[in-house]
Amino acid sequence: MSQKIPVVAVVGRPNVGKSTLFNRVLGRRLAIVDDTPGVTRDRNFARADWIGRHFFVVDTGGVIEDSDAPLDRAVREQAMAAVEEADVILFVVDGQTGVHPLDEKLAEVLRRSPQPVLLVVNKMDNLPRDEGHLDFWTLGMGEPHPVSAISGKGSGDLLDAVVAEFPDTGEDEKDDRVVRVAVIGKPNVGKSSFVNRILGEDRVVVSEVAGTTRDAVDTPMQYHGRNLIFVDTAGLRRQSRVKDSLEYYSALRTARVVQQADVCLVLIDATEELASQDLKVVEQGWEAGAGVILLVNKWDLVEKDTYTAPDLEKEIRQKATFLQWVPILFTSALTGQRARKALDMVLEVQEERHRRIDTHEVNKALEQIVRHQPPPHARGRQVKLRYGTQVAVAPPTFLIFSNLPKEIPAHYIRYVRNSLRKRWGFMGTALRIRFRKSQSK
Repeated sequence: MSQKIPVVAVVGRPNVGKSTLFNRVLGRRLAIVDDTPGVTRDRNFARADWIGRHFFVVDTGGVIEDSDAPLDRAVREQAMAAVEEADVILFVVDGQTGVHPLDEKLAEVLRRSPQPVLLVVNKMDNLPRDEGHLDFWTLGMGEPHPVSAISGKGSGDLLDAVVAEFPDTGEDEKDDRVVRVAVIGKPNVGKSSFVNRILGEDRVVVSEVAGTTRDAVDTPMQYHGRNLIFVDTAGLRRQSRVKDSLEYYSALRTARVVQQADVCLVLIDATEELASQDLKVVEQGWEAGAGVILLVNKWDLVEKDTYTAPDLEKEIRQKATFLQWVPILFTSALTGQRARKALDMVLEVQEERHRRIDTHEVNKALEQIVRHQPPPHARGRQVKLRYGTQVAVAPPTFLIFSNLPKEIPAHYIRYVRNSLRKRWGFMGTALRIRFRKSQSK
């Protein structure tokens, strides 16, 4: 079984630059950065990568020790929860102000952590001349890692050290005969009930209280000679609504499950209007490269006529362009309606994810695509698509060589992708297209 994606937690007292470091690692501005201490109240998390290793990085609120204010206690508890959940901890301190009493208190706690802790001395803007980070040896946390999160100095060396602490992946032991199926959706849409219906027994706790499922639960079964592993996950909420530590890390664990899944069964409630959060849940699986099947659950509770299902399906597909390629099933965990069809669809989508198209067929299709609508000129130069090939599966990925790959506009890339889909389908899976510069002829 593939290993879980590691989690790196960024902790420290307020205003030491944790959010700036978080944004630096991601390569984009995601966390709010402000000079006011304690701006980051809840945690942000996002997926990052370095030298081919993927991981989640978590930005925590600043720890304010010895404070009885409810907000300060909540932020401290969140940071400690991050320590418990993380695989690697980045303990960030301020190199400009020097060792702070709160740094010493945090060091006492972190020295007891079974996870590796890297001491990060931030705001070292005059590297390599500045040697102020050496003062932090007194914390007893090992070698200080000097960085300037705002300029990026030292961040590469830090990330090298972070990745070195990850478990060795070893050989890829993933069995292609095993299909990992993540059951995801907002809280209380019937995920656990649906898994129990498929398995034919109560293997997962079901409650009317939203959010009963906190952790991801693996449940194996066999279907048509294939080994399926169903992972019932905690309900995904908007991060702004994730308040307590348990809920926050349930969301993080679900994100990890989605990244590892082969197919995502996304449940929505048929009795409620399709919300933007439902779309975000579907999009999360789609962008991760997993197969996606949308299950409109609780269909037995809907008053319907001949046109109810077609009209609702049309309405759903109009919400986002990629939903044109997502299978939609109207199901009921209570009655078992189309539960078996969902299993059949899982195997079908998994086959679509692993389809390979011969290079000859790819180039034949590419020739027809260009003949029907050539790429637009770029600054008076003709853009040519010379040839293409499929370079990966799960999800299907095509590499197309062009004389001016960076000049191909987004609308034409969509045209190429949609043309390939109309030709070969790839229903239920994302289709990725990459462009590379060809040798001049």
